[in-house]
This record gives sequence, structure tokens and C-alpha cells, in this order.
Amino acid sequence: MNHSDIRAIVLTTLQTIAPEVDTTALRDDRPLRRQVDLDSMDWLNFLTGLHEKLRVEIPEADYGHLVTLADVIAYLEAASNVR
Repeated sequence: MNHSDIRAIVLTTLQTIAPEVDTTALRDDRPLRRQVDLDSMDWLNFLTGLHEKLRVEIPEADYGHLVTLADVIAYLEAASNVR
């Protein structure tokens, strides 16, 4: 799976949690939760959705590293290559 594939899955998963989000307006370098106004439960649902779609474990200890869209994509790329 390449960068574009993972990005598409991340954005699709995000839209299932927050359908009103315009994914074309998202900035890769800005805090994602702030851009889309996700509360902690929505964020958890988003990460769970990514786990289900990509079969990548995201330990709670790593949540703090997943701040920007770029962080999430890079994390999933690295985790996908490890499997």
C-alpha cells in the first residue's frame, strides 16, 4: 500500500466520523483534531476505524504522536511496512 492509498483511507475514515469535513481543505501540517473539531470520542472512533480498515495496531501510548494528518499517514505507512 502506498502513500496515496493510505491517505485516501485516512480521509475516507475521517469522513465517516465527520461527514461535514471538506477533506480538500485539510492541511497536512496542522493539528487534525482542531481542523475538524473532533472530540476525544470521535478521535478514538477515527483511530479504531483506521485499525479496522488497515489492520494496523495503534497502541494508546502512540496516540500523542498522531497530531497532524501527516503524522497519522506516516505512522500508518511505517506500521504497514512492519507487518
